[in-house]
Amino acid sequence: MIRILQQDNRITKILFAVIIGFAVITMVITLVPGVFDNASVNDANVFATVREPGLIGRLGIDNTAVKMTEVNQLAARQLQQQRLPEFLLPYMSQRAGQVLVQRQILKHEADRMNLQVSDEDLRRELETGPFAQYLFPGGKYIGDDAYMNFVQNFFQTSRAEFETQIKSDMELQRLQALITGGVTVSDNAVREAYRVQGTKVKFDYASISAEDLRKTINPTDAELEKFFKDNAAKYANAVPETRKIQYVSFDASNLPGGKPQISDADVQAYYNQHQAQYQVKEQVKVRHILIAVPQGADAKTDQAAKAKAEDLLKQIKSGGNFAELASKNSDDPGSKTAGGELGWLDRGRTVPEFDKVAFTLAPGQTSDLVKTQFGYHILQVEEKKTAHLRPLSEVKAEIVPVLEQQRIGAAEQTYASQLASDAKKNGMEKAAQARGLHVVTTDYIGKDGVIAGLADAAPLLTQAFSVIKGADPAAVSTGDGFAVFQVTEIKAAHAPQFADYKSHILEDYREQQLPLLLNTQLNKLVDRAKVLNDLKKAAAEMNIPVKTSDLVGRDAQVPEIGSMTGPASVAFTLNEGAISGPLNLGRSGVVLSVVDKQEPTAEDIAKNFQQTREQLLNDQREQIFQVYVGNVTKKYEESGAVRYAKKSAPSLPAGN
Repeated sequence: MIRILQQDNRITKILFAVIIGFAVITMVITLVPGVFDNASVNDANVFATVREPGLIGRLGIDNTAVKMTEVNQLAARQLQQQRLPEFLLPYMSQRAGQVLVQRQILKHEADRMNLQVSDEDLRRELETGPFAQYLFPGGKYIGDDAYMNFVQNFFQTSRAEFETQIKSDMELQRLQALITGGVTVSDNAVREAYRVQGTKVKFDYASISAEDLRKTINPTDAELEKFFKDNAAKYANAVPETRKIQYVSFDASNLPGGKPQISDADVQAYYNQHQAQYQVKEQVKVRHILIAVPQGADAKTDQAAKAKAEDLLKQIKSGGNFAELASKNSDDPGSKTAGGELGWLDRGRTVPEFDKVAFTLAPGQTSDLVKTQFGYHILQVEEKKTAHLRPLSEVKAEIVPVLEQQRIGAAEQTYASQLASDAKKNGMEKAAQARGLHVVTTDYIGKDGVIAGLADAAPLLTQAFSVIKGADPAAVSTGDGFAVFQVTEIKAAHAPQFADYKSHILEDYREQQLPLLLNTQLNKLVDRAKVLNDLKKAAAEMNIPVKTSDLVGRDAQVPEIGSMTGPASVAFTLNEGAISGPLNLGRSGVVLSVVDKQEPTAEDIAKNFQQTREQLLNDQREQIFQVYVGNVTKKYEESGAVRYAKKSAPSLPAGN
């Protein structure tokens, strides 16, 4: 229930769809080549400026700045939503910047066409649009305070900024509606679209596994040696560089004087400097019973829920067991099994009505009915914690290990520096012996190797592969201590001997030959199936298994084939009894033969007619609006109405 009280998931969806999503309009924007050719903005805080073309714009009036903070916020949000790697952030920033620039262009165009949204339009939208269930539940306004809390809690912005954003979205939606308002589709086009969309097929399919074919590729040694020679450049550095490393490692137990001691004065000083860490917020431990009222419920439903809640409250005040009544009656699945227990809550963590009562009641008190957007609650406060600073006596046990770790880390670093300096002057052996330590020399080891004597050898190996042979001894952390190391020998990356690398060469040979073999087998199967006019007979001659699909539509998944939107979608274009060409799926190949094909009936088409019409209309509207956005953007850029900052758009990394 805490999650419910904190946030309704529907608000999150609306958040992305309406506020952060920048409306449907800006989804048509793509990265335009050469977009930074007219760079002239020198302010590092500004991505670009946009104005309406013409004299007023040339005089510098009505310039709108697209700020880098806005660009970076949108880019980071898109990166997270699309689960893309961090190195793409610069590229995403350019895309996000263009989204915001084109949004400003569209805003200028909408203003020019007098499509501005009035305060009355805004109020009507809030009363009837996606936010109505939160701001006007049951048609009744929640009040200014609750409205401001709602906006702050869910959108981290002010009421004025929130309403400005809503107005802007509404204005751009009006622009889109105006530009695409004349779009129509014929009834025949709708029927044909659903006929294609609703067609289902059943088919036999013979699948050739690439992995099975791989096993049949068994070249002679002579063929492999020729392949090895022909691809000498590929194998020139197949055996990676390796190095011999000499090192001395130690941990806290080797420090002179032993483990650093922490005095009471040390603890007091740390406590004084970090008191913010030990501040305890005001908290309340509370349990509750919820009798839910669905959003938009009528008065009768609301009254029934209220009557049930009032009856439970009477039972509690007459000595009834709160936990038992919560377990039996509460509509909050997250807390009812725990007797309504919500645990410790910080102030402001729940919706305002709940929060106010919870922090007003004294421990042991039970509330009257509390109405929130979720229904009727009965609260019982169990304990309270006032805001306070935890005393030193309470947190000393937490501070001492922190100080010990800090002191040990500093002492180890100092010791490592002294050891490295001594090793540089007198050699690793003498420096180690003087401290009762031992020198270890590894065998030749790769950059991704493992050094058994170290807890974490990765930092040492990374640094060791970045220095030259014989470089001065250097110190590096090993996870549970430090090591001082020196590179003594290096074997450069080189080509392997054929005999030593034969198994790798065989796999490479097979990988090279596999696509050709797969296509050869597929074509052979197709040719034979068409001669016999029977896929099953042809597959049997080649010892290839045949399976039969279910009757499937375009949204189906078929075993060994995958999505029917891929190469296998050709089945929907074939007549019953027809045999497909070779379908190469990468790691397998398929030939299929249609055994049944069912088109939607007139009744099916009629049933889905309106939905299909809307889909076609939306597709055409989007295409038309894409063209409009492209044209108006070109007009603004060519007229100099858009000025970008002096930065170049980065390219995608290779392979992307």
